[in-house]
Amino acid sequence: MTAAGGFRSLGNSVVLRWMVAALGLVLALSVAQELARPETTDLISAGTAEATLRRAVPILLAGLGGIWAERAGVVNIGLEGMMILGTWFGAWGAIEFGPWWGIAIGAAGGAAGGLLHAVATVGFGVDHIISGVAINILAPALARFLSREVFADRPGGGITQSPRVESVGDMDLPFLSGGDLFGWSTPDLFGWVDDRGWFLVSDLSAVLSGITSNVSWATLLALALVPASVVILWRTSIGLRIRAAGEHPVAADSLGVNVYRMKYLAVVVSGGLAGFGGAFIVIEQTGIYREAQTQGRGFIGLATVIFGNWQPVGAFVGSLLFGFADALQLRDRTAVHALLLVAGVTLAVLAVRAVWRRSSTSAVPLAVAAALLLWWYSVSDKVMGELPPITPHLATLLVLVFAGSRLRMPAANGLRYRRGQE
Repeated sequence: MTAAGGFRSLGNSVVLRWMVAALGLVLALSVAQELARPETTDLISAGTAEATLRRAVPILLAGLGGIWAERAGVVNIGLEGMMILGTWFGAWGAIEFGPWWGIAIGAAGGAAGGLLHAVATVGFGVDHIISGVAINILAPALARFLSREVFADRPGGGITQSPRVESVGDMDLPFLSGGDLFGWSTPDLFGWVDDRGWFLVSDLSAVLSGITSNVSWATLLALALVPASVVILWRTSIGLRIRAAGEHPVAADSLGVNVYRMKYLAVVVSGGLAGFGGAFIVIEQTGIYREAQTQGRGFIGLATVIFGNWQPVGAFVGSLLFGFADALQLRDRTAVHALLLVAGVTLAVLAVRAVWRRSSTSAVPLAVAAALLLWWYSVSDKVMGELPPITPHLATLLVLVFAGSRLRMPAANGLRYRRGQE
């Protein structure tokens, strides 16, 4: 099979499956929003879609970092610490040299954390969890020390924050979202369809408008890393060696693969991706470095790795789910209650799908859960504000319960390797 043919096969088996799932989710959100009117009109909108994408990018980058490391057989619990390094070095780089240099230096800071993790786990055989936890402890302490030495005496800075930083800029897609082309303002096709108020069609256009309007150039770079990771890890010789190191390092070593080198490379790239995610938070989300601003996104990135079955496209979908929950609570607290309806409708659809496939073991618990959520929605007018942040975690648990048999991590993931071992 040719490389082009292999990539098309991968698309048919992974990308198309997730596209169908995404369309199904849009349908569920459309139905839920129609039923929830006038309680909320922001459950699915251009603004919500835009905020979702922006909030999802750091989680996506952490998830990609986790995939790179674990495909080489190294569990990277230290993603959170590497993101913290990315936030500080990204802010410093943006202040000293400009926003794009901030992205690059932030990624380098995360890569340095990845190198430390690789030296400990691959070089010295330290337990992967212990090493990752140590990095998560050391990173904020190092960031506090550097802030005191560098930012404390600058206007707007302090021991817990930096001065303001500039964004790399954004764009609107011409003809689709009303962007400019050579100084000429082009039509806004998605916005026009959204204004029509057509069921599902307008909602889908609203989503497309949101993800193609005010799109940061850094966001486009981050999204490009998803297909890049797929191609490198699954369609190149170096990607084959990395995955071999994570599946059967002894066999790979017998075939002449330098397992140590592949593990080092993958973990350093993993840290660089997490550092990019940290720099993105500072440069594109907040415009300033603040202590502890990652808020556990490195750990959430690890959840997307499991949610996406150690596949970049799956991690991207998982990051959107987390980003949606985050964006929704920021934009419209009244829409939180409608999440019960969304979850109930989604589970009902999955129950019908399970019945169609004659899988009673899955259909019954899905139907019961859907009925309980719909009943909860009908007898209440609000829920606790803590529900949206935990929604993606609940979704991950559902994936583990109902699709656990299909999940498969690399066979040698987390195992200590020494050259020459049997």
